[in-house]
Amino acid sequence: MSITVERKAELIKEYGINEGDTGSPEVQVAILTERIVNLTEHFKSNKKDNHSRRGLLKMVSLRRSLLDYTKKKNVERYQTLIKRLGLRR
Repeated sequence: MSITVERKAELIKEYGINEGDTGSPEVQVAILTERIVNLTEHFKSNKKDNHSRRGLLKMVSLRRSLLDYTKKKNVERYQTLIKRLGLRR
């Protein structure tokens, strides 16, 4: 259900602007997307897990806020991030 340390390091390396960049919106959105995908898979076998569902909704809301911030600051970065992650919008 959670993201492994190795996978998180891969995401930071792939989406980060420079080495060790964990604060940029791209990295944060990529990590949240990975966690959302993992939780979505979890819900396929655990339909009644409402406590985790609340956490999922909070993560989706946080990702949406970060994407809105990125779109407001730099539209080109937003477009490339959406395409790279395969998100609808």
